[in-house]
Amino acid sequence: QVQLVESGGGLVQAGGSLSLSCVASGRTFSSYAMGWFRQAPGKEREFVAAISWRGRSTYYAQSVKGRFTISRDNAKNTVYLQMNSLKPDDTAVYYCAAGVLAGQEAKYDYWGQGTQVTVSS
Repeated sequence: QVQLVESGGGLVQAGGSLSLSCVASGRTFSSYAMGWFRQAPGKEREFVAAISWRGRSTYYAQSVKGRFTISRDNAKNTVYLQMNSLKPDDTAVYYCAAGVLAGQEAKYDYWGQGTQVTVSS
């Protein structure tokens, strides 16, 4: 069992940056790939980024490539999402998830509660 708690969301102006963190409980964190997803109001949840269990492979949605960076520190049971050059379209609740390295929600077994990111224009 893995429990995930996100933090770092908030309100930022367009062009600004935010760094999200997701801390996992449980001793098996390092065996899971980790992903970030987001859900904007009135929209379905979508894939943002994923990282392999060792951190050697990363994948990004086209919409965030070059602006967002996913990383992890297995010693701290934490995965990060550094978000730069934020746009109003990035406004959403951001979720971290643990599972198999993939862009599909169904591949992830554990989910956090989410953290709100709001980008003002």
